[in-house]
Amino acid sequence: MFFDQAILTEDGRVLILHFGADWDPTCKAMDELLHSISDTIKNFAVIYLVDNIQVPEFNRIYELYDPCTIMFFYRSKHIVVNRSNSSSRKSIWAVEDKQEMIDIVETVYRDTRKGR
Repeated sequence: MFFDQAILTEDGRVLILHFGADWDPTCKAMDELLHSISDTIKNFAVIYLVDNIQVPEFNRIYELYDPCTIMFFYRSKHIVVNRSNSSSRKSIWAVEDKQEMIDIVETVYRDTRKGR
């Protein structure tokens, strides 16, 4: 797995892992959105697209059962992003607005750098 090394070695940027399935239209839309913002966020975040089927052990550890899941890491630490009242350790949603996703990533970066 390439992204597991990125979790351990990416030191200055937020690591965004998008776990998805090629057959899922929501995942495809999220892939396209993430690709469209990658240049904008490249100084403070890096994106990895991961096929759920290829990582059964990671799925088990992080309880990834949904076809579309986004996780954030910073300096090897999992960052919980919660947009609802859920107590989930991962972020399971599809963001449809580019600026909203950029704002989320910027907030994660800014807050994690401040130790929040």
